[in-house]
Amino acid sequence: MKSAVETLSPTRAKLTIEVPFEELKPSLDAAYKKIAQQINIPGFRRGKVPPQIIDRQVGRGVVLDEAINDVLPKKYVEALQANDLEPLAQPEIEVTRLEDNDVVEFTAEVDVKPEFELPDYDGLEAQVDDLAVSDEEVDEQVKALRERFATLSDVERAAAEDDFVTLDLVAVQDGEVVPGAEVSGMSYQVGRGGMIDGLDEALVGMSAGEEKTFTSQLVGGDLVGQDVEVQVKVTGVQEQELPEFDDEFAQLASEFDTAEEFRADLQERLGRGKRLEQAAAARDAVLEVLLEKVSIPLPESFVADELNSRRENIEQQLSYAGITLDKYLEDEGQTQEEFEADLERRVRDAVAAQFILDAVAKKEEFGVDQNELSQHLVRRAQQSGQDPQEFANHMFAHNHIPELVQEILRGKALAQIVESAVVKDASGNVVELKNLRPDGSIGEPGDDIDVLEVDAPADEADEAAAAPASEESAADEAPESEKSEA
Repeated sequence: MKSAVETLSPTRAKLTIEVPFEELKPSLDAAYKKIAQQINIPGFRRGKVPPQIIDRQVGRGVVLDEAINDVLPKKYVEALQANDLEPLAQPEIEVTRLEDNDVVEFTAEVDVKPEFELPDYDGLEAQVDDLAVSDEEVDEQVKALRERFATLSDVERAAAEDDFVTLDLVAVQDGEVVPGAEVSGMSYQVGRGGMIDGLDEALVGMSAGEEKTFTSQLVGGDLVGQDVEVQVKVTGVQEQELPEFDDEFAQLASEFDTAEEFRADLQERLGRGKRLEQAAAARDAVLEVLLEKVSIPLPESFVADELNSRRENIEQQLSYAGITLDKYLEDEGQTQEEFEADLERRVRDAVAAQFILDAVAKKEEFGVDQNELSQHLVRRAQQSGQDPQEFANHMFAHNHIPELVQEILRGKALAQIVESAVVKDASGNVVELKNLRPDGSIGEPGDDIDVLEVDAPADEADEAAAAPASEESAADEAPESEKSEA
């Protein structure tokens, strides 16, 4: 087999592949056997029809088509490997020359990973915000704990913020009750939100037996986003009585003897969470510094596919939450143009980051063992809320294991970059990252600890840090022979 590559652009290549007929012979033999099993020729048993009879009865062209369809994916992968090309999508293949018993020539145009000079990533410097836990944040935790042990008592007064009310509610449009938008005897805490816009404002000041009607929009169902009239009736008001946060409460709600010890533990737990948030910010900051040091040409079709995938993912997540994209943008104070520009920027940064991390993993010669793959499968299953065994079966059945391996390699590459970086907070203190545990605590160097696994960055539409959807779909559609070698 001969192959030549023509660079159409920094991210697209055209392969010209010439296959001598002797290399086509195994596929031709297989084609004859397959067709022989499918036809009935008088005087011959099924599967025993000679090739010359098949040529006369079915046509040599049919056999050639079958053989070429079998051999092209294999030769395409061989040509990729011979020319050190990494495809990003399915190729556009065209047979350009076919001379029976002589040669088959075909071309394959495909988006490929761009070549670029990997910048020095050792000792990058970045800055993040200070780690601070405010008294207000601790107070919120204390209040949440007190609410878990709160008692409710009936009161003869109008409802106020944080009170619990028993209510009947119905949404009406054009005089007709909206299906599924009617509840009775429901307990609801005033000010909690998350049910229907305008409800909290309507409930404040209402007493038992009072009714009120206001206009709002439903967050789910067929009438999502449309105006409806909401009729609400309060049938009872209860006041929430919180226990005092004292030593007795500490002994009831925790293993601590005093409220002071309990509060200190809450502050420490919040600090650990903040430390994990700071570590994530450090990861992003370091990667941003690295991205600024290199210019990588990006395949526009690849970026477009990823943009469409993430946009659809965001809209789907909003739909599950009962929020339209317009409502989301309104709440965020963002225009459609600003949203699109921000999404495209993040997608381009994410794609460029993947190329960099792949290059680092290759340079460092990282590998993935079976234990690492198993742990990653379990973690990905947990993130997606699936049964680990079912998730693993799906990944193997659809040949997504190479993608998971690439995710692990990118995580290792990012960990290498981040751990070698010098990250300081706004006050000039060095942020400890290398010995950070998954619970947010800091281990001692050399301790036998589970160090926090570093994932490649992800946005709200791609929390699992998976390979781009366009790459995944390409793997789903690839011929078996190609997928096994890709």
